[in-house]
Amino acid sequence: ISLTPQLIKRFVGRFGENVAVIHSHLTEREKSDQWQSALSKEKKILVGARSALFCPLDNIGLIVVDEEHEPSFKQEEQLKYNARDAAILKAQIFKCPIVLGSATPSLESWQNTVAGKYKKLELKSRVEDRPLPTVEIVDLRELKKEKRNYDIPTWLSPKLFEELKSRLEKKEQVALFLNRRGYAQFALCSACGFTEECPQCSVTLTLHRRGATLLCHYCGFQKPMPPVCPSCKSIGLKPVGIGTEKVKEELQLLFPTARIARADRDEVNTRKELEELLDKITEHKIDIIVGTQMIAKGHDFPQLTLVGTLMADLGLHFPDFRSSERTFQLLTQVAGRAGRHQKSGNVIVQTYLPEHPAIKFSTTHDYVGFAEAELKERKELGYPPFGKIAVLRIQGASQMNAEKMSVQARQEIEKLKKDHEEFRVIEVLGPVEAALSKIKNKFRFQIMLKTSSAKDLNLFLQRLMNTTPDWLKSGVSLSVDVDPLQLL
Repeated sequence: ISLTPQLIKRFVGRFGENVAVIHSHLTEREKSDQWQSALSKEKKILVGARSALFCPLDNIGLIVVDEEHEPSFKQEEQLKYNARDAAILKAQIFKCPIVLGSATPSLESWQNTVAGKYKKLELKSRVEDRPLPTVEIVDLRELKKEKRNYDIPTWLSPKLFEELKSRLEKKEQVALFLNRRGYAQFALCSACGFTEECPQCSVTLTLHRRGATLLCHYCGFQKPMPPVCPSCKSIGLKPVGIGTEKVKEELQLLFPTARIARADRDEVNTRKELEELLDKITEHKIDIIVGTQMIAKGHDFPQLTLVGTLMADLGLHFPDFRSSERTFQLLTQVAGRAGRHQKSGNVIVQTYLPEHPAIKFSTTHDYVGFAEAELKERKELGYPPFGKIAVLRIQGASQMNAEKMSVQARQEIEKLKKDHEEFRVIEVLGPVEAALSKIKNKFRFQIMLKTSSAKDLNLFLQRLMNTTPDWLKSGVSLSVDVDPLQLL
């Protein structure tokens, strides 16, 4: 949705008022008007997020899925579907071409081009042959060993600080990317080590400076920052780690005359606020943008020449086989914001893991090198795109009941495998507690199924779900996610 204002302006600029728009930030009246204008064929072009795919148009000639690798195309709640895959099926139904666009395609789409299922159309250079930005790595491990002669925050390397100063002197724009909102990762008691946890989720609460609030980013629970440690009564919990809020605050102290804006979900809540922020950046009314994924992809800011990635390896620590792919995509995409017009761009990547393939290949803009290395690992482990996976998620208000049902689910799975020879090739992993073992007061367990045959997996899941009511305990729910994009 963050890309739609820019996209709509370009389409309206080229095709006039022939463009309808559908996404969740519209009011109900706006949605209805746009829907009707597309249905009546008053407008021939429909631009939107995943919900636009279900507008019942009857004469589709072309479908374009922009940024096809984006995880947000997958709906995780209720009916689980991937809008990109649904768009491919819709194109088959209407017998029309479909274009999947991305500078960093999903490995599933890339493998389909390698296998000859998709036709690859490659843009080998930027518009007008403008150069890609130069990328420099700052190894934060080495930086820790050095004696600091700079009076700057510890999250900011001297190299990035000097580049920041230089760009501001030249009246150029800077974007600093940190995929963590809030002021600090958590608040810690230095006397006893206590941290505040969410009472409804198995996560620590994130400190937000505004209102001195501790907030859960999963369920929305919040409470005021306590004046003393609830455990040992020591005075003063201390913030640990950084978030976009803290980065902006400390930058303002370093560069008091600079115009600094934050782009994250805490600061930008409505479509109007987003459009106003993007207009300010484009018109160079902002000097430094500090943001999360909101600024990483698709945007085109003429005066932006420097991008700094503050903690490039942040996403590599998630227990998910797609962590490397997501990190590579994010770093490559955010680097692509620099130097898109006449002035050349530079990117500085601050990291503790400079040798990691996701970081190493992103610094040389080498998608093919990364894809080959990552696909080799995926093939050895039987993960997508070489295998099909599904995750059974069992959750309930009682941890004991949820765990008991997850064991029962495994027993039902083994019984089905024993009774049907064709299902014996399906590998079963779990049950285990989910990485996020509790969300919104629901305890969560999961079982992963892996196989090379999508047909066998779908048939197996249908048989399993047909038996579910016989053994699923009241108060416990079971959901199935085929082709999950995250395993948390």
